Amino acid sequence: SKLQTDVSVGLTRDVATQRREEAGGFNVVDPPLKCPGWVCCLLPCIKSIPSMKAFKSIQPEDAEVLRDGGKWTRYDASSCVVGDIIRLEEGDVVPADCVLLGTDDEEEDGSSVLVDLRTLTGEIKPRAVTLNNDSDNNKLIKLYFGGRVLQGSGLLAVVTATGNQTLLGKLIAAKKFPPKSSFEVQEALGMMTDEDDDDDDGQGIALTTQQEVV
Repeated sequence: SKLQTDVSVGLTRDVATQRREEAGGFNVVDPPLKCPGWVCCLLPCIKSIPSMKAFKSIQPEDAEVLRDGGKWTRYDASSCVVGDIIRLEEGDVVPADCVLLGTDDEEEDGSSVLVDLRTLTGEIKPRAVTLNNDSDNNKLIKLYFGGRVLQGSGLLAVVTATGNQTLLGKLIAAKKFPPKSSFEVQEALGMMTDEDDDDDDGQGIALTTQQEVV
């Protein structure tokens, strides 16, 4: 499979370490402003800059990750690697770019998922989607590093990008964070805006054509 991940057991610690080394380090996004040591005295002023305030507001602290034969363990978010299976609950900050796989509770099948990605996508409001474990539709539900789960529980997802390879990292590299509109997001990444029947603008949860993920 593409990410070489078993969704029932997750990655082993050795594989996770290897993937972290291949990625060039931990799951950390460089901030919009990099400050040399001699400007540390100006740190309070720097943190008040809009881009830095927005960046700080969406930083994840930890993540629940499936590792070592199916054990759910809470790690620092910086430990996430591509291919990790993660579980998200209401109130969690998404620790990496990922694709939703379903839910760990069959009773939650068909429930509504709401994730706030406005700081990342420039959208007007969060978008809700219905999550179906056995859905035959040809859509994937993508979430991005820094999004916040407003509604939904036991959400299982596979990590597809970490660190500076995430949407946030690419926006910052293109000097388009925080984006003024969803168009800037598409422009920075060279992506085509997804078409749907919703009346709202922007992309809270991006829907794309189905492809092999795990």
